[in-house]
Amino acid sequence: MFRFGLRAMIAMLAVAATLAVAAAPADARIGGGFSSGSRGSRSFTAPPSTSTAPSASPFQRTTAQPGQPGFGQSGGGLFGGRGFFGGGLFGGLAAGFLGAGLFGLLFGHGMFGGLGGIFSFLGLLFQVGLIAFIAMALWRYFQRRNQPAYAGGNPMYRDAPGGTGMGSGLGSGLGGSRAPAGPAQRSDTVGITGLDYDAFERTLGDVQAAYSNEDIGALRAKLTPEMLSYFSEDLAQNASRGVINRVSDVKLLNGDLSEAWREGGTDYATVAMRFSLHDWMIDRTNGQVVDGDPSRPQEVTEFWTFRRSAGGPWILSAIQQV
Repeated sequence: MFRFGLRAMIAMLAVAATLAVAAAPADARIGGGFSSGSRGSRSFTAPPSTSTAPSASPFQRTTAQPGQPGFGQSGGGLFGGRGFFGGGLFGGLAAGFLGAGLFGLLFGHGMFGGLGGIFSFLGLLFQVGLIAFIAMALWRYFQRRNQPAYAGGNPMYRDAPGGTGMGSGLGSGLGGSRAPAGPAQRSDTVGITGLDYDAFERTLGDVQAAYSNEDIGALRAKLTPEMLSYFSEDLAQNASRGVINRVSDVKLLNGDLSEAWREGGTDYATVAMRFSLHDWMIDRTNGQVVDGDPSRPQEVTEFWTFRRSAGGPWILSAIQQV
């Protein structure tokens, strides 16, 4: 009877997890609402907050290696970069117990071989605690995934760590009056100028337009190979579903520099940007709208990280959700 009840609990947990995934709102825009890409040695370090965006979520999709400097914060995925149980001796033992228990369930012997003896009783307690832990982790994960994007109402400005407001560039989005100084940890060791901000704004529009047109060649000129692989995968999934993601009227509203730094011969700049756009899905065969509203603009706030080699243009290296 206990074994039946336990299996029923596990079945209900699996159904609940599936429903939670299905209920999570789909995000049609470029990147699918994921935090994707890498920021060099700072991939596992959150970018400093700005007046445009308070914080960035960790990467769910990245090729960055955990051994890079700055690793230690949670990475992408359901349980972060260190796995379900974390590291150390306890993590290995817990993973071993879980593996043995799952094999027992598969072969019909219960997770720890029935209820005979004190060890079986302790095993039952462990199962119940494990199920509660998984349920809590899933709940927290989907709570984080479903948080709405931050869309501040600050006036438009360039909040440069160096203390000098920029002139033209990034349209009205990062131009205008200067806001109060940002957090002390923000830094710019590259020396970002108005021309750089202009390039960031152009890339924002060019990438969105190329994605809407499913133009892989145009995307290749604006993205790192890693980001190109993610967007190509997203476009392939749209094609398999028989839809096209259309994006238009991208307009930068405001934004500011989070940090800029140099690694060897490569420059990086992470910029928080709030922008509006029209974003909708159409049927690939008849052009009818199947998701979204082409007449209603949306506002999005994201951290975009740009990278350039010495003397080269800025290309998109990462997008992180707020």
